[in-house]
Amino acid sequence: MEVIGRVKVINPEQQVSAAFKKRELVVTTEEQYPQHILVEFTQDKCDLLNNYGVGESVKVSINLRGREWVNPQGETRYFNSIQGWRIEKAGAEAPNAPAAPAAPVFAPATNLNEEEADDLPF
Repeated sequence: MEVIGRVKVINPEQQVSAAFKKRELVVTTEEQYPQHILVEFTQDKCDLLNNYGVGESVKVSINLRGREWVNPQGETRYFNSIQGWRIEKAGAEAPNAPAAPAAPVFAPATNLNEEEADDLPF
């Protein structure tokens, strides 16, 4: 899945534990009702955000993650997160992508006869 929009916030890296780090990014979508989407980058993916700044248009590849947790009272709760795994400038073409060939241009027909039979089905 992908989220496309403008970078609103890039938080500093957080060392959650000795073996786990994360960095959060907020992307604001550009649609009639803009959404502010929080995306987490973890471990070695944190460094992907170093080359981006607030206001830039980006396309973020994401995975939706869900988990179940049972509290000490025995109640089950569910949590969702959005995990980023790739980020690129929006509208940037893929490197080494072949260009699409130009469509041929045809001159308009000049010999039309409205009374001539037409074999097109529409």
